[in-house]
Amino acid sequence: MTKHKVRFVAYTLFGQDPAVNQFTFKQKTGLLGGLSRRLFRCAGMAFGILIGAMSLFGIHDAQAADNAANTAAGNAPQTLMLYGDSLMAGYGLSHEDGFAPRLEAALRDAGHNVKVINSSVSGDTTAAGLSRLEWALVDDPDVVLLELGANDALRGVEPSQTRENLDAIIGKLRDRDVAVLLAGMMAPPNMGKEYGAEFNEIYPELAAEYQLAFYPFFLDGVAADSSLNQDDGIHPNADGVKVIVERILPQVINVLEADS
Repeated sequence: MTKHKVRFVAYTLFGQDPAVNQFTFKQKTGLLGGLSRRLFRCAGMAFGILIGAMSLFGIHDAQAADNAANTAAGNAPQTLMLYGDSLMAGYGLSHEDGFAPRLEAALRDAGHNVKVINSSVSGDTTAAGLSRLEWALVDDPDVVLLELGANDALRGVEPSQTRENLDAIIGKLRDRDVAVLLAGMMAPPNMGKEYGAEFNEIYPELAAEYQLAFYPFFLDGVAADSSLNQDDGIHPNADGVKVIVERILPQVINVLEADS
């Protein structure tokens, strides 16, 4: 222990700096007696902390044992990962009004033990989704709800590139034995008929090629309805999210049950 630390400990115990105070024998013995009492109290406190820590570890061990038992009994929740853009990330909404918590609540109300992980990122394109996929899969999901491509269309990305990126994402998920529910997207009308036709056919064709569960249009019943969208006319508001959850829920349940 350094001289500085010795002085600090002494100051803490005695309330005085030994470098600037001289003690008589009587003062020292009195202080030593006080020190003994302090040390006794500290020892008692340390013992109490030790017992408390042992209790906490015991609780933790019991919880771990319960979790292991639930897993062994088949009671562990399925894991559903949402992999998309701002439409699923909850852009412009409070947390409780977002797609992920509302979908999880709807699944729970329907009697399904499912943990929903929202790995969606606002502004994501299919290229960005492909680049971060390996990182997202550390959560080891059972099922992925894939919703990407809206930002590709808004940016005028070539449909062939969007298809290639989605194809790669689906392939990686299938390689890891992850069930996929593909949510389709539609190009905005201002992109032109030719672009729209080529873009819109990406999703049903990939679903057929990979034999995926398919929800044709993520914004079905919400797009172009001002009462269900935020002021930008693109992102659903809280009421719009409710509609999306109600409409896509049966498909989500079907995929989860098929994977269980």
